[in-house]
Amino acid sequence: MSTENPQPLWQPDPERIARARITAFQAWAAEHHDAPAEGGYAALHRWSVDELETFWKAVTEWFDVRFSTPYARVLGDRSMPGAQWFPGATLNYAEHALRAAGSRADEPALLYVDETHDPSPVTWAELRRQVGSLAAELRTLGVRPGDRVSGYLPNVPQAVVALLATAAVGGVWTSCAPDFGARSVLDRFQQVEPVVLFTVDGYRYGGREHDRRDVVAELRRELPTLRAVVHIPLLGTEAPDGALDWSALTSADTEPVFEQVPFDHPLWVLYSSGTTGLPKAIVQSQGGILVEHLKQLGLHCDLGPEDRFFWYTSTGWMMWNFLVSGLLTGTTIVLYDGSPGYPDTGAQWRIAERTGATLYGTSAAYVMACRKAGVHPARDFDLSAVGCVATTGSPLPPDGFRWLHDEVRDDLWIASVSGGTDVCSCFAGAVPTLPVHVGELQAPGLGTDLQSWDPGGKPLTDEVGELVVTNPMPSMPIHFWNDPDGSRYHDSYFDTYPGVWRHGDWITITSRGSVVIHGRSDSTLNRQGVRMGSADIYEAVERLPEIRESLVIGVEQPDGGYWMPLFVHLAPGATLDDDLLNRIKRTIREQLSPRHVPDEVIEVPGVPHTLTGKRIEVPVKRLLQGTPLDKAVNPGSIDDLGLLAFYEELARKRG
Repeated sequence: MSTENPQPLWQPDPERIARARITAFQAWAAEHHDAPAEGGYAALHRWSVDELETFWKAVTEWFDVRFSTPYARVLGDRSMPGAQWFPGATLNYAEHALRAAGSRADEPALLYVDETHDPSPVTWAELRRQVGSLAAELRTLGVRPGDRVSGYLPNVPQAVVALLATAAVGGVWTSCAPDFGARSVLDRFQQVEPVVLFTVDGYRYGGREHDRRDVVAELRRELPTLRAVVHIPLLGTEAPDGALDWSALTSADTEPVFEQVPFDHPLWVLYSSGTTGLPKAIVQSQGGILVEHLKQLGLHCDLGPEDRFFWYTSTGWMMWNFLVSGLLTGTTIVLYDGSPGYPDTGAQWRIAERTGATLYGTSAAYVMACRKAGVHPARDFDLSAVGCVATTGSPLPPDGFRWLHDEVRDDLWIASVSGGTDVCSCFAGAVPTLPVHVGELQAPGLGTDLQSWDPGGKPLTDEVGELVVTNPMPSMPIHFWNDPDGSRYHDSYFDTYPGVWRHGDWITITSRGSVVIHGRSDSTLNRQGVRMGSADIYEAVERLPEIRESLVIGVEQPDGGYWMPLFVHLAPGATLDDDLLNRIKRTIREQLSPRHVPDEVIEVPGVPHTLTGKRIEVPVKRLLQGTPLDKAVNPGSIDDLGLLAFYEELARKRG
């Protein structure tokens, strides 16, 4: 593995290395905390995992984290799950996110862009004023620390204000994008029982307006804990009966009051679908996210006050939360609300140009779509401000690296990063001082003891194994919602290797220290970085009378693509004609989201199960990836082994 591409695609020049924030941090940590002054990033990383408590103490000092009450120690208990970070400390995430308002009041904190591609700024002073006004109104509405506040919102400035105001009062934020159907939203919000709902009347996407007032009415009916609904008239409609108007709640000139909460006080709930049951409601802490994101954005992404940070995302994806945290480093963040490819495939490059983005993040799928569509970013757009293009969602294939290098700039820092909703951060990815090799992530993140393990728990180098993290990270979940004994949390990450986080990705750590991600090691679906459970799709599709049973598989392709077929076992007398095909797709699009719609619907003679009646997804996925039958499945565990011949034959036909 490590000999395949010995020559780097890109190498930072000495001047770039010298001015990187991580270089200054290393010199400072060497002086104040005995970090290694020599040996570059590899030595700094080794120190950060060997001296975990000293490293995180150094991060809080370097970024001047304001503890309103001091911590007793950095790590009270380092077992996983259950690590206790900075016990005794109190702070507030939103206070840190708005710190730049003091010195840079009239500069833009947010640049908002819709499908017209014309940026409109929101200054630091205006952002702080709106957060102050809304936080005071939330308190008036009775929102107390620990109460949940939800947003059914696109990527607009109001969503950022609502998140920060919620954090300011010590509430717990949670959001879904408005392209989610009512069922998908309720599967998430009903678990956490929000007291306030911020909602739009609709959204614009692909040049069309999408009215969501019916969905909002259903959410109001089905969320009995709501004490207030706040209407944001994105499409210009009147507030429905009983709803409060956004402008009335954000018009006062009120200095924000920041509730000082314990370090491990919940900040937000993110959702990640398991393969069965409801989406997991993942709770992360104010302090844990604050320090993890300062490290990730301020050191790894090299962001500071002079930067403009654009990542294409929606409020239903952890990258939106990550983008908002750009405010922590005093960076101007770019919010784009619209289709990634409207009015043409090159749309995101145009936004990067018009906003002067210095770090532009997107999905690997978008890069490959641009390559396929013959987009020429450097020829057609002025991208001179862009120093780094980052990708996530799925591994960036080698052709994607080469295309960015050839079509954007040969002196371009390409950061393929990988992490998860589960930690709202990256396990591996961007390092401004290291070379970039084709098809590889530069290195594991600071403080993250990332390893590749065989089934027996032995570390591997230059071989594919399970992605594991052997020490706690501050942004790991404090718990899952409605998981009182922690069993669901434990079973999600810690049941394979006790006390060690197993993420569910195949990974290689090369002998040069870089990282290659090979996709999911389990059956979780991953569309454009959004992990989805198959159970949601089964529930929707199998309501159709013609469908007896179904099986959905997500298959990473050798060319970097992702194939998601839906196999359907039909009821007697039913046929898979155009009408049924369209109804299947429409059902999935309306009840779940457009992302859940499969690439192909294929009729099958039957769906194989375990002896206990569970559909077998992982063995079928392995067959479709070309694994021989005897290696893909334990034959003694299957109810009808003959059914697997169909999938084996399909794999052979697809080559």
